[in-house]
Amino acid sequence: MPVTIKRGFRDILGDAVDRVDECSVNDVSEAIDNPSCAIIDVRDQHELVKSGMIPGAHHASRGMLEFYADPSSPMHRKVFSEADNLILYCGTSGRSALAANTLAEMGFENVRHLAGGIKAWIEAGNSTAPFVLDEEK
Repeated sequence: MPVTIKRGFRDILGDAVDRVDECSVNDVSEAIDNPSCAIIDVRDQHELVKSGMIPGAHHASRGMLEFYADPSSPMHRKVFSEADNLILYCGTSGRSALAANTLAEMGFENVRHLAGGIKAWIEAGNSTAPFVLDEEK
């Protein structure tokens, strides 16, 4: 029997977009050298290998985000507890909006996501850095 969807991805994504702030490529460019801001790539590893990352970004796949962000988790990554501001991005901004909304629901106050994702970053003429496995704790 087919599942009846009560709220589809468009509804959930629309709620996330309404709740979290977007930032521009220029905002991210300015944040790269700001030690109080962390840029988080929530894409899957195979995407990072293919297109690279914003220089200085940390990888935290959306599927593991809650575990990396929660200080009580054995998988916690210190970037989430040390940065005052978080900017998340993905391929085009859907997953990063959902991820930013999740972090806001967890209690993170200064979390935004990049409008247009890595695609917008590259289209604006910015370079990417090669993906290096980031297993920081």
